[in-house]
Amino acid sequence: MASAVAGVLVGLMLAALPAGPASSYAQDASRMPMVPSGGSAGPTPLPLPRADDLTPQEQVNVMVYEKANRSVANITTKTVQTSRVFMLDVPSEGRGEGSGVVVDRQGHVVTNNHVVEGARAIQVTLFDGKTYEAELVGIDKITDVAVIKIDAPAESLFPVELGSSSRLRIGQHVYAIGNPFGFERTLSTGVISSLNRSLPGREQTARRMKSLIQIDAAINPGNSGGPLLDSHGRMIGMNVAIASRSGDSAGVGFAIPVNTISRVMPQLIQSGRVIRADLGVLTVYPVREGLLIRTLAPGGAAERAGLRGPQWVRRRKQHGPLVYEYEVPDRTAADLIVAVDGRPAADADELLTYLDTKQPGDKVTVTVIREGKRLDVPVQLEAGEE
Repeated sequence: MASAVAGVLVGLMLAALPAGPASSYAQDASRMPMVPSGGSAGPTPLPLPRADDLTPQEQVNVMVYEKANRSVANITTKTVQTSRVFMLDVPSEGRGEGSGVVVDRQGHVVTNNHVVEGARAIQVTLFDGKTYEAELVGIDKITDVAVIKIDAPAESLFPVELGSSSRLRIGQHVYAIGNPFGFERTLSTGVISSLNRSLPGREQTARRMKSLIQIDAAINPGNSGGPLLDSHGRMIGMNVAIASRSGDSAGVGFAIPVNTISRVMPQLIQSGRVIRADLGVLTVYPVREGLLIRTLAPGGAAERAGLRGPQWVRRRKQHGPLVYEYEVPDRTAADLIVAVDGRPAADADELLTYLDTKQPGDKVTVTVIREGKRLDVPVQLEAGEE
């Protein structure tokens, strides 16, 4: 099932979007619906409906958009792309577009890491049409969250109201605002189709993205980094990916829960990266019973606590008159991790996800099988490296 989804997974903002025709079309008043005026002056635009002409659901839609749309920014990036011409690498300029969300009056804007990754220049356009150069504050590849900062006056910044993703329900109405194909601050609506979805990371060796919100609201290239809102206009997620065979919306979109963003964003603003609690186990062998330790971080938390990896056994081999000495790992001497804090450790990614809920300095109990005996080993977690 995971491989099938991975085969159709498309990042929302990985390709450059051309500017010009799309935005000019959006502003062409001659394409607005017209009705005869009865006079010689020609057709006049249809009048906007009054609030009492709207259905209750339409009134909610309007309220959500009016509350949140000024918090949504259009992000444009410039990158250097390399192509081969006559066996030579020739650099050229690439361009991409995505969305972002203003989170405070200091100019911080949260978006997806893949929107700004590798950019040599980032520009942010606010609701009033003014564009500002942005600097990269911090990124977290594991969650695909990034924070950038612009030097804009406080009166031009309208921070989004952050909600909670802990009590979301399937069937709940949701609203996505973003810049699909360059059409700025476009609203689409839908429902939560499912919760706790898991998708492969963008890189082959990356950890899986977990606890994602699946939605059927239309999101397309350019929506990445835009907010997913509830019926009160509160941000409950950030749009990140679609499952599609064509690259366009097929009614299967995904958003990062706002609780994840709220957890990593303060660290990105403060230190430019997320400092995660580390167990000190570098690699493991997945086996049926659990995770067999393969390598430990020298002097790391696990090694200090007494956890064991394989022992290296010296062997000798004679080839004619020559004798060779070499070392092989004895895996039977390694500890087999079967649980952490009572949670089964059947999958390395699940173990790392659990450790993400901890802080450096916290203590966990690692249950291992050693020489046929079950042992509980207390380990004090330390600050890990990305």
